[in-house]
Amino acid sequence: MTRRHDGFGLDQPLRHPGHHRPVTRRQFIAQGFARGGAVVLGSGIFSLFANPQAARAALSPDLQALLGPCGISNLGAGKIPFICFDLAGGANIAGSNVLVGRQGGQQDFLTTAGYGKLGLPGDMVPASGTSNFIDSSLGLAFHSDSAFLRGMKTKLSAGTMAAVNGAVIPARSENDTGNNPHNPMYAIWRAGADGELLTLIGSQSSDSGGNSIAPPAMMDPAVRPTKVDRSSDVTGLVDTGKLVGLLNQDDAVAVMESIARISKSKLDKVNTKVSTDAVIKDLVRCGYIKSASITDRYGDPSALNPDLDAHIRGGSGIFSPAEFDGDAEFRKTAAVMKMVVNGYAGAGTITMGGFDYHTSDRSTGELRDFRAGVCMGACLEYAARVGVPLMLYVFSDGSVNSNGMVDNSANGRGKGVWTGDDQNTAASFFLVYNPGGRAILYTGDGRPAERHQQLGWFQASGSVDTTGSPAANNVNLLVETVALNYMALHGEQGQFTTLFPTHGLGPPALRDSLVAFNPIVNGRI
Repeated sequence: MTRRHDGFGLDQPLRHPGHHRPVTRRQFIAQGFARGGAVVLGSGIFSLFANPQAARAALSPDLQALLGPCGISNLGAGKIPFICFDLAGGANIAGSNVLVGRQGGQQDFLTTAGYGKLGLPGDMVPASGTSNFIDSSLGLAFHSDSAFLRGMKTKLSAGTMAAVNGAVIPARSENDTGNNPHNPMYAIWRAGADGELLTLIGSQSSDSGGNSIAPPAMMDPAVRPTKVDRSSDVTGLVDTGKLVGLLNQDDAVAVMESIARISKSKLDKVNTKVSTDAVIKDLVRCGYIKSASITDRYGDPSALNPDLDAHIRGGSGIFSPAEFDGDAEFRKTAAVMKMVVNGYAGAGTITMGGFDYHTSDRSTGELRDFRAGVCMGACLEYAARVGVPLMLYVFSDGSVNSNGMVDNSANGRGKGVWTGDDQNTAASFFLVYNPGGRAILYTGDGRPAERHQQLGWFQASGSVDTTGSPAANNVNLLVETVALNYMALHGEQGQFTTLFPTHGLGPPALRDSLVAFNPIVNGRI
């Protein structure tokens, strides 16, 4: 049976007869009545961030040597940048986007009926026909007509695609609830991620920085994500005071350096008798040095405007001026990726709303998935242009299913319509860009490499097998699995039990089975 449906516009709210009228922030975002931030922003938001290639006056060598002891870094924490996409509402990830299979891996295929439940009609299931409907150009296997993949490919160069790999994690999460502890920001911070200016950021003003909450046991109010959404939220992040307005940047830095030296000279004459005195001296000394460093790096307002970053916006930029100025989701994505990829923040969440798209058509979901893919691709391509690795994680609260009806409209693409919420078809995935070449699948546990591309598995009928991994039926453990893989990329998974002493991922052999890749850096970038 086929169905033609014009669907909903890209930013049109979703009104479900079977759902109550939205009353919470999370419900408004999930159904597209509110957006995931940056709704009415112009390009002025980007006066916020610094261009890492902008000319900077170098600090004098005597003060440069004190940056490390004062905990001041120009390169963030030296950990792999981490960005997650929170697709609010219960998006499809498994099958129609990222391929999923049974216990043997992504290409241990489900039944035709199983893929039908995941939105793929019988003539589009993987391994059917001559094309097989499998695309492994990003290492991780996607359906060849995946809207995520098509969107990403609009932004990815061939060289970037060749340096990307990924893994999918079949895992249930509840539908239509704000109690899914999906967000991994605090776990990634605990694993070492930090930023030059901010520790964590997110496009929502929430404890997690996103739509889904973070595992309560991991939260630390001291590093609550800062909202990166509009200029009024962030103009106070870097304040060099009036000195830069009175002097040029070089002169202002020189004045700040002189103050720091005078301060150090005076403090050195203080006779330290107790440890408290030493702590106070360090706080005062480092405070002046930090002021000089901030003035050095961010005192020139033109250096803080990513509109001038040719990698992001412009004729050779990732986004054309028309794209960038015309879509708030692109501007929001650019804001977060600018901060995280350059090390100004350790990790960031990008919330995108309107993914509760079981609207009895396929076109609505396809359009929204495509735009999300464009944003994912932009992050990966920006990391490639800056020349640093990136871990990109994608999750959604719940998922959807199809009853086999097909949407043959142009945007429906002949695929199964989404007819209802279904937590049993949910999955998450992550992609890793490595400037040194595609990350290699982990084989340290002796299992076939393909078993590490899919961490868990689906039943042949198209539902998550909840025995497939600790994460399969526990969202808290899904976050732990993501953190384990982040640490493994640094070769630090051996420290996992120290950082997460109450974890639920089992003994070493089981944890090894949940690692996707060999390290791509040795502890630090």
